[in-house]
Amino acid sequence: MSEATARTERLPFPPVVLGIAGCSGSGKTTLAAELARTLEGIHFPLDNYYRDLSHLPRAQRILQNFDDPALIESSLLAAHVAALARGETIERPLYDFSNHTRVPDRTDTVHAGAFLIVEGLFALVYPPLLPLYQLRVYVETPDDVCFERRMRRDIEERGRTPESVRCQYEATVRPSSLAWVRPSAANADLTVDGTGALDWKVERVLTELRRKGYALGFPD
Repeated sequence: MSEATARTERLPFPPVVLGIAGCSGSGKTTLAAELARTLEGIHFPLDNYYRDLSHLPRAQRILQNFDDPALIESSLLAAHVAALARGETIERPLYDFSNHTRVPDRTDTVHAGAFLIVEGLFALVYPPLLPLYQLRVYVETPDDVCFERRMRRDIEERGRTPESVRCQYEATVRPSSLAWVRPSAANADLTVDGTGALDWKVERVLTELRRKGYALGFPD
C-alpha cells in the first residue's frame, strides 16, 4: 500500500477544502492561519506557485507585476489542491522571493489532512479551483484599511519606505484588487468583515461548516 493510500484511509472523512480570498491587507492570511490552527488543518498559501522567472535577467524579474493572476501557475496549483482533496501527497514547489525564482531541485512534501485552507489574493479567481472548495470565503475590507495595514507591514517587516509602498500600491496592488480580487467576491459562499475581531470571523466560518454538515472534531 502506498503512503498516500495509507494516509487517506486514516482520515476520518475526505478532506474538507476551504478557499479564503481578499485584497492585500484584508486579513485573509491571519484568518486562514487561525482556521488551520483551530481545525488542525493545513494552511496552503498560493504564493508558492508563482512562476519561475529564472529565464529572465534579474532586472526584468523585478519589473514583473506580481499582483497579476497570470504570474501564478494556476494549472499546477489546481492539480495539487485536487490531489490533496483526494487524500494524496504532493511535492509543493519552494519559491525564492528574493530572486523571484523557484528553488531548483527542492520541494516541500505536503500530506493530506482533514482540512485544507487554500489562501491567497486569487483563491476565488481561478475557475478550476472553485469546484474543489466545500466552502468559499471572501474577506471584505475597505481599501483605506488594506492600505494602512500594508503600509505598516512593509515598513516594519520589509524595511521599505512609505513612498515606495504607496507607489506600488497605486501602480499594481489597487488596480489588481479592482480588476480581479474584489470581483471574485461574487464566487464566495460566505463574506466576513475584515475589520471585525478574529475570533468572530473564525466562528462565522466554523458555523457555516457546521451548517453544511461537516464534523469539526471538537464540541460545539
